[in-house]
Amino acid sequence: MSDCIFCKIQLGQIPAKKIAESELAFAIADISPQAPVHALVIPKKHVASLNEMGAEDRETILPDLFALADRIATEKGIRAQGYRTVINNQLDAGQTVFHLHLHVLGGAKLKGGFGA
Repeated sequence: MSDCIFCKIQLGQIPAKKIAESELAFAIADISPQAPVHALVIPKKHVASLNEMGAEDRETILPDLFALADRIATEKGIRAQGYRTVINNQLDAGQTVFHLHLHVLGGAKLKGGFGA
């Protein structure tokens, strides 16, 4: 998608340091980190949100996102003590970039609950 920031990053049109990559996804550091480790795991295929995913994407992209998250947690040394993965789906859930992405947060004791 031509106006998508994550698509532009993937194509090299916007500079960003990739911290991990797989066949179907790549990861970058969040520019406004909410934890000492805060990575975004982004599918290479543009899918706006979980609502836009077809069955094939759910069977291929989602497992790859979580596998890459696990790899990041291992490489950053946060896997054993714990980390959080979050997908914000749609505006009311906090999604601000409409290209599906998975947040990986850790490196400190994370705060509080979920919900409104």
